Amino acid sequence: MHVHDYVWYITVGVLLALLAFDVFIIGRRPHEPSTKESATAIAFYVGLAVIFGLGVWAFSGGQYAGEFYAGWLTEYSLSVDNLFIFLIIMSRFNVPRKYQQTALLIGIILALFFRGIFIAVGAAAINQFSWVFYLFGAFLVYTAIHLAMQGENDDEDYKENAVIRFARRRLNVSEDYNGVKLTVIKNGKRLFTPMAIVIVALGTTDLLFALDSIPAIYGLTQEPFLVFTANVFALMGLRQLYFLLGDLLRRLIYLSIGLSVVLAFIGVKLVLHAMHENELPFINGGEHIKWAPEIPISVSLGFIIVTLGITTVLSLWKSRQIAATDAANGNGTAQATPAETAGGELDEATPRPQDVVDQDAKAEAELHQSDSKKP
Repeated sequence: MHVHDYVWYITVGVLLALLAFDVFIIGRRPHEPSTKESATAIAFYVGLAVIFGLGVWAFSGGQYAGEFYAGWLTEYSLSVDNLFIFLIIMSRFNVPRKYQQTALLIGIILALFFRGIFIAVGAAAINQFSWVFYLFGAFLVYTAIHLAMQGENDDEDYKENAVIRFARRRLNVSEDYNGVKLTVIKNGKRLFTPMAIVIVALGTTDLLFALDSIPAIYGLTQEPFLVFTANVFALMGLRQLYFLLGDLLRRLIYLSIGLSVVLAFIGVKLVLHAMHENELPFINGGEHIKWAPEIPISVSLGFIIVTLGITTVLSLWKSRQIAATDAANGNGTAQATPAETAGGELDEATPRPQDVVDQDAKAEAELHQSDSKKP
């Protein structure tokens, strides 16, 4: 696939312009997007990706269009899984809802930055060493096994990494947010706000997910132009999706399992491709392994669509079964906290569970004290 320099410039310019417009709007007015605003934005970005794929089809043929769509769907699914971790982070740090959109936007920009670096590194490695596909394939199979062993998506599976723990210990952090600012001055001393720790959490999460996403996309296409655009389109509209889906993200309980199947498939595809192009002297004498099949992109695209479709249907069915069981046991609405129903955030005016416990303990202590004073 030959892409002229001016096509690169125009594509990157338009995508960066869209991102800059988004940043400008968010920067001036942090807010919670309405359902209409979120749905409109998602429809626009998804429609843009579909139109872009049709453009690739018109100018470069169905093969490259299929590679773009397969890469876009895979990266979008990985991004949604990433979004689930974002939701947990927002809940853990009690980010006020009106500031969550800004935090999400920063997280998406960081994801784009890290993926851009890995795309360039991956392209350079592929051009120099064909055996890198063995490494990519093995890494994806390992990741798939790890996701499969992890099982259903669960808040309890999230553990803070070493960077977040280091930031918590070493940085002087205030207890309160200062809008979307990262620092605040109290008693003449500059402190970091919890938003700074949230950004660290989002950034390190993006870095880890980029390690998975780039080998996956290179297993579907080796065209840097398609790799870059598929990743950008996969990140567009994610923050609106966060607010539109809300609790639905928690109901995609089998998403990790579905992704593990997709990643394992792509990993095997990469290994087969590496065998077909083999140049390592200690494998088959450095000769190409002719019997190793090349899986066509049409098969890859169909497999990804079917797998993700089955994953979504089974997740929603299982969630409905769990909800019905909870309702039958009288645990339906009692278990739903404001944080869960509002995308993982507690309003400032809403008492937190620990606050309720403290209030009850205080009331009980006052009651005992008054009883002890009675003659």
